[in-house]
Amino acid sequence: MTVPQSSGTEWWRSAVIYQVYPRSFADATGDGMGDLAGIMKRLPSLAALGVDAVWLSPFYTSPQKDAGYDVADYCDVDPRFGTLEDFDALEKEAHELGLKLIVDLVPNHSSDQHVWFQEALAAPEGSPERARYLFRDGTGPNGDTPPNNWQSVFGGDAWTRVTRPDGTPGQWYLHLFDTSQPDFDWQNPWVREQFLDILRFWLDRGVDGFRVDVAHGLIKEAGLPDYTGPVDAGSMGGTGRPTTPGDDADPAAEEPTPPYWAQDGVHEIYRSWRALLDSYPGERVLVAEAWVEPLSKLANWVRPDEMDQAFNFAYLSTTWHPGDIRAVIHDSLQAFSSVGAPSTWVLSNHDVIRHATRLAMTAEVPQGDGIGPDSVAKPLPALGLRRARAATALMLGLPGSAYLYQGEELGLPEDVTLPDSARQDPTWFRTNHERYGRDGCRVPIPWEATAPAYGFSPSGKSWLPQPADWADFARDGQDGVSGSTLELYRLALKLRAQHDLGLGSLEWLPGYADDVLAYRNGQVTVVANLGSTDVELPAGTLLCASEELSEGRLPSDTTAWLLA
Repeated sequence: MTVPQSSGTEWWRSAVIYQVYPRSFADATGDGMGDLAGIMKRLPSLAALGVDAVWLSPFYTSPQKDAGYDVADYCDVDPRFGTLEDFDALEKEAHELGLKLIVDLVPNHSSDQHVWFQEALAAPEGSPERARYLFRDGTGPNGDTPPNNWQSVFGGDAWTRVTRPDGTPGQWYLHLFDTSQPDFDWQNPWVREQFLDILRFWLDRGVDGFRVDVAHGLIKEAGLPDYTGPVDAGSMGGTGRPTTPGDDADPAAEEPTPPYWAQDGVHEIYRSWRALLDSYPGERVLVAEAWVEPLSKLANWVRPDEMDQAFNFAYLSTTWHPGDIRAVIHDSLQAFSSVGAPSTWVLSNHDVIRHATRLAMTAEVPQGDGIGPDSVAKPLPALGLRRARAATALMLGLPGSAYLYQGEELGLPEDVTLPDSARQDPTWFRTNHERYGRDGCRVPIPWEATAPAYGFSPSGKSWLPQPADWADFARDGQDGVSGSTLELYRLALKLRAQHDLGLGSLEWLPGYADDVLAYRNGQVTVVANLGSTDVELPAGTLLCASEELSEGRLPSDTTAWLLA
C-alpha cells in the first residue's frame, strides 16, 4: 500500500535539520559554557555531516533559570553566548556553507526579569502593563487560594502570588512552567504586535525561519476554568504525558484537551505570522513545537496558511515495536499530507531521554522524568546503541523532513551518572528531587578524545560534568572510521540526498513477518528487522546497513538500505 506525501519542493519539505543546544555544543571562550563563536567554529563539521539546516536553541539575554527558555530580551544575545555581531557572523558563515539557519522563539512566556514583566509588577492591578500577562485575583478568604487548579509542567502549582508595594499580598500570575516564566496574555493585541516586531527583527537579520516553543500553549480557555482531566504534565504539553500506540488505553480515544493547551485561538496568531514571513523573500519556515494528540489534530497547525512543519512527537514517543512504528508512520503521512504539509521525523531533542538510551531500558520512564543513578529503570547501553542506529536508518529513509539532535550522530547515550549537586533543570527542584528532569540529554558533547573537556572547551571546564567514558564517543575517534555511528549518519544523509528521499513517497512491502518493517521510497528499499531471527534481504545492491550483515542476512535490531 502506498502512503501519500505532500506536494511541493520548498527546501524545508525534505530538509534534515540539526538542533544545536548552544550551551552544550562548543565553547570558544573557555568559561565552560558553549557560545556562538564556538558554534561558528564547528559549523564546517555540520556541513560535512550532510545536514541542510541548523536550528539554534535560545541564545537570547536570559537569567538562565530554564537554560535560556526564560527570555529577558528577545532582540539581543546573552553575553554568555556572545553579541549580535557574533550572531551576524554565524549567520553569514552558515549561509556560505550552504546551511539554512533557524532560531528558537519562545512566545508562551518570558523571563520574570524581562522589562515588560518588571513594569507589570510595578504597575497597579488592572493596568495596561498587568494586562500583558495573566494576572488574576485569588479565591477563598483574602484571595489566598490560586485562581484555579492548574499545575506547572515542571511540578507544583502554576500560579505565584505577588506582593504589593505596601507589603500586602496581591494578585497571582500564571506560569505553566517555572515561577520565573510568567505566561503572556495572547488575547492582548499589544502582545501580538510586540512579537510581530520580534519576528521582523530576526527576519531582517537573515534568519531562514523559527522553531516556535510551546506553540500549542499561547491561548487559554476563556475564564481559565479548573482542569478536571489528567493533571500529570510531565511532557511539554499534550493531554498529560504522551501515550504511545500499544498502551492499554484505546489509541483512538481522545483525552479531554486541557484549557491551557491546543485552543483554537492559536491558529489566528500563526496565520498573521505566516503572512509576515511570506512578505519576505525566500522560503522562510515556521516550525511548531506542539505536543498535540492525535496526529489528525496536530495537522491543524500546518495548514497552508499557518505553520510549515510540526514536530512529530507521536513518532518520537513510539516504543521499539514494529506494529506501533508502522502505525505511526502511516498515520503521520496521512495526517500531514491531508493538509499539504510534509511529515517530520525526530528521535531525540533537548527535552527527552536520548534515543540511544530510551530504546533499550529495563522499565519505561514517563516523559519529563529523566533517569539518574537511583532510577529503577536502567539502560542497556549496547542494545540501546544498536537500536538507535537501526532507528535512525529507518527514519532517514522516510519521505518528509528529519530532525537530528546534537551528539546523536556520535551515538551519545543519556548521561545517567550526573551527581545531584550538578543538576540545573527546574523540574529537579520543583518536584523536590522526585524527577531528574532533562539534564542528562544536555551534557556538553565530545569532539576530541584526549582534549580537555573532550574538545568542548579549551579550558576543560564544562557547565555540566561529562561522563568519564565519553572519549569512546568523541568525533575525532569516529571520523573516517568505517562502521562508526558518525560514518553511518554521513552515508545515510548522503544517500538520502542523492536519491531525493525527502520528496519521495512510501510504499509498504508485503511478504515480511510482523516484526519486520519494509518499505520502498523511490528506488531505495528499506528493511528493518526488529525481531530476534535473521531476515533474508530482497534482491538489490546494498547501500548501507546499521550493523554488519550475517552471511548476507539482516540480523536483529538492524536496518539496511538497498537499491532495487
